[in-house]
Amino acid sequence: MTKKKNSAAENFLEGSVASAVLRNVIPSIAAMLMVLVYNLADTFFIGQTHNDYMVASVSLATPVFLLYMSLGTLFGMGGTSVISRSLGRGDTEYAKKVCSFCIWAGVAVGLVFTALMIIFIDPLLRILGASKETWSYTKTYLLIVSACGVFSIISNCYTNILRAEGRSTQAMVGTLIGNLLNVILDPIMILWFDWGITGAAIATVIGNVVGALYYLLYFWTGKSTLSIRPADFRMGDHIASGVLAIGIPASLGSLLMSVSQMITNSLMAEYGDLAVAAYGVSAKILMIVTVIGIGIGQGAQPLLGYCYGAKNMHRFQASLKFTSIFSLIVCGAVTLLCYIFARPLVQIFLSTPDALDLGVTFSRIMLSTAWLFGVYYAMINALQAVGAAKPSLWLSVCRQGIIYIPAVFLFKAVIGINGLAWAQPVADLLSIVLAVAMTLRTIRKCKEADAKEQAAAAANAAGA
Repeated sequence: MTKKKNSAAENFLEGSVASAVLRNVIPSIAAMLMVLVYNLADTFFIGQTHNDYMVASVSLATPVFLLYMSLGTLFGMGGTSVISRSLGRGDTEYAKKVCSFCIWAGVAVGLVFTALMIIFIDPLLRILGASKETWSYTKTYLLIVSACGVFSIISNCYTNILRAEGRSTQAMVGTLIGNLLNVILDPIMILWFDWGITGAAIATVIGNVVGALYYLLYFWTGKSTLSIRPADFRMGDHIASGVLAIGIPASLGSLLMSVSQMITNSLMAEYGDLAVAAYGVSAKILMIVTVIGIGIGQGAQPLLGYCYGAKNMHRFQASLKFTSIFSLIVCGAVTLLCYIFARPLVQIFLSTPDALDLGVTFSRIMLSTAWLFGVYYAMINALQAVGAAKPSLWLSVCRQGIIYIPAVFLFKAVIGINGLAWAQPVADLLSIVLAVAMTLRTIRKCKEADAKEQAAAAANAAGA
């Protein structure tokens, strides 16, 4: 098998740890912030119609976006982990096959998923908790967006994979192009054309299509050392299993977040559509901190994977330590700002006084542990970087499943409507403690395995 080094990825081992981390993390944060702007834009411009039922319908549709994101994450994060370790070993040909597998498997799964979404749209709306006031809005939005869901999968997948070969800036540009276009089109289609929820959906589709085309053109023009050619597609040689072993735990977080949000929306619907709208807006505000934590973690993951593949555990640990401290400081500062300015932030999206007050209360409750998000995402991305599938899977299942779902029912029964908001901080805190413990244990095992391998190599050399 032909092996050669990737010049862009080799920069992972050059210079100071701080510069290596920041060089990859800052474009990733910028890209994730643009994702945030794109997510907020629909809610903001729909809020300018002063129709809080439309705002509620966007909140109800959010779990479906998370499902598409989880599919993109499955192949994007799984592929990134395998590719970065392969490039760290110098095995470019294997990395090409992994890259090709990710796009074609993602397209196939996306087409199947879209067909199921369209066929079962009415039962899905009932599961989401749509009322007679929000039913038609939510249905229209979901049908339009789902029809082009495969482009969302491609965009979410390859914004991660480009980072695996050290192309953080190019990865950021693709996200910026698609999301910026969506933000520009939102006011035109929602307000100027007066298309309302239909305009928001069309703007989202156009943004996703353009973003996906940017990544496809990047590969077609030969700018990458990786490949999306069908001829390079392989499932054997541990390609499919390697991608899925990390991709499933990584995507399971988004998938369970989608399921848990469906459950929460359904329980919140018992208090009325305005409560659903308030909770949806508070989730958007929490997302301000979340996307920064995700951006830092995802930006650092290719660097961590490359260091691990290159058997440089000292730089791996130093990079993880810097990433954790940096993320704690940044997420702490942003959390404080969001908490202080919670009311004006909620007021951007909601006009009804009751919904506004609920939104502020929910936001401040859910922000109580947000300052720790960066540490959580640094840890879980470190686990994915070294291919620790089981710990990564366990963390994903715990945070939004095993811990959160029982908590949301328990806290609702004990506290009432505010309990639905308190369930998330409790789940976050327990998950962060678990993430730190699992990561430290995994690093210790990796160092022990590396020491044994070096001792065996030394013994073989001495025997020769």
